[in-house]
Amino acid sequence: MAQGVYDKYYNSSYDRKALPMIRFCLLATVATFASFTAQAGSLTLFASGEDLATEGFNAPKLTKDGWALEFNRITATFDQITAWQTDPPFMAEGPEISGVALPFDGPFTVDLVDADDADRVALATVDAPAGHFNALSWALVPGDDGFSLVLEGIARKDGQEVSFTLRSTDSVAHACGEYLGDARKGFVTEGGEADLEITLHLDHLFGRADKAEDDEMNLEAIGFEPFAAGGEFELSLEGLHLGHVGEGHCYDFAH
Repeated sequence: MAQGVYDKYYNSSYDRKALPMIRFCLLATVATFASFTAQAGSLTLFASGEDLATEGFNAPKLTKDGWALEFNRITATFDQITAWQTDPPFMAEGPEISGVALPFDGPFTVDLVDADDADRVALATVDAPAGHFNALSWALVPGDDGFSLVLEGIARKDGQEVSFTLRSTDSVAHACGEYLGDARKGFVTEGGEADLEITLHLDHLFGRADKAEDDEMNLEAIGFEPFAAGGEFELSLEGLHLGHVGEGHCYDFAH
């Protein structure tokens, strides 16, 4: 069933009108929840651009080409979100996830700059059965403004200051394994509260000056120099691998 959901993204351009059909396919799987267990607790989903979104790129964490970035807003739209209990664990080596599925209604458009003290923005909280939600599927999709990701801010280097707006219309589907961070996440217990996180790693877009030039991330990152004239730019997300779960990896594909 999950394979069919990802085939929808892979084989055709993103179509907002197709969302109810895709979600219906997921609900066919989710409907089996009642036969597994009674609702036990809750699961809250957050999105984060980490401190690079809320505090910007500052020395020594400049972009790979030496720019300091300050963001006024970073709006992202997330949809087709499902948390999974998988056994064995999903290793994010392909698009297909199988197991117990828990969907989140969407889409959700949020500003990752307007985050809490932990650099996170809450998307939704849902009732959830007991168990470990150790995988997460989701998509970055165009919102009502037609853009899936918008980064707006000010860049500074060597006395030069420019305003910029970077916008992408790309749809990017993600199939992610377990959240990796200081603590494990996704454990729902009777009457308990658990959480998961969608994480966008902005250094995969701009690179980092405090990393080696031949670091794999820096080799793939665009940097800021292509946008140094300031103004508005269309941005392709293909091959950048922005989406993570904490430090956990995702299988992704843009189109």
